[in-house]
Amino acid sequence: MTFEIRPTRDRDFFNWLPLFADYGDFYGTPVPDEKALLVWSWITEKTHGLAALVAQDDDGNLIGLAHYRTFARPLAGGTGIFIDDLFVAPDARGKGVATALIERVTEIARAQRSGIVRWVTAPDNDEAKALYDKVAEPTTWVTYDLTV
Repeated sequence: MTFEIRPTRDRDFFNWLPLFADYGDFYGTPVPDEKALLVWSWITEKTHGLAALVAQDDDGNLIGLAHYRTFARPLAGGTGIFIDDLFVAPDARGKGVATALIERVTEIARAQRSGIVRWVTAPDNDEAKALYDKVAEPTTWVTYDLTV
């Protein structure tokens, strides 16, 4: 399987939507139309600092996505890139798509002189963790959420 990693384009919405919805389903978080449209507007209007890459196969199908943003790192005196969402369609897994998406985000981080690329995953996502353990180091930090 060959594929291309590229930034999203305005006309990608209807091909991106099923991937984003499947990602939401994977984590038990439905993606209603209003949420999808809001996130898409963040990506296309460059608000919230959110950017997106997609993996496109030779037939023009989108088979993977990565949503990412730059964040400040005060103690490091620099910036990093946080990958908010990383998802590959089930039939495209194991073919290097996730690795290629991470590598492209890393290239972007290097180009903007960010010192780190960071992401999180669910503790039971063993398939993803197997890949992540090959390309990055797990941290010792514990993450907290305070719902507002």
